[in-house]
Amino acid sequence: MPRIDLRINPTMLENRAQDAALKGASGYPPFDVEWFPNEPAGIFLRITLAVAGFDESELDAVAQDNILVVSGNREEREDGEYLFRGIAGRQFRRQFALADGMEVVGAKLDRGLLAIDIARRPQEVRKIKISVSQ
Repeated sequence: MPRIDLRINPTMLENRAQDAALKGASGYPPFDVEWFPNEPAGIFLRITLAVAGFDESELDAVAQDNILVVSGNREEREDGEYLFRGIAGRQFRRQFALADGMEVVGAKLDRGLLAIDIARRPQEVRKIKISVSQ
């Protein structure tokens, strides 16, 4: 399964995402990646996935080992017989590689769009004093 790499410079992300799509990466569900370089609240990126028909209980987002995995498992609904079925409701799994210091700070489902906010946390800087003796 192809993975979108968010560890690179965000201005270069567009080309990488298009390259992944051209190499046969699944286009479901479609998604956007927004960049907020000057956001005072600390939100750095927002990933928005179009998940029409999915309920909150059918979606899962887990960040572990610098990988964000978003998956959906929609239960089949037996409400009636379909004459035409054009709304995709299949299972999916999308992976996003996160750089060190990137942290998922929230997710919200609104009008069929799942928005996941990612903040960039300052890395701890270690100072090491080196002494040179003769």
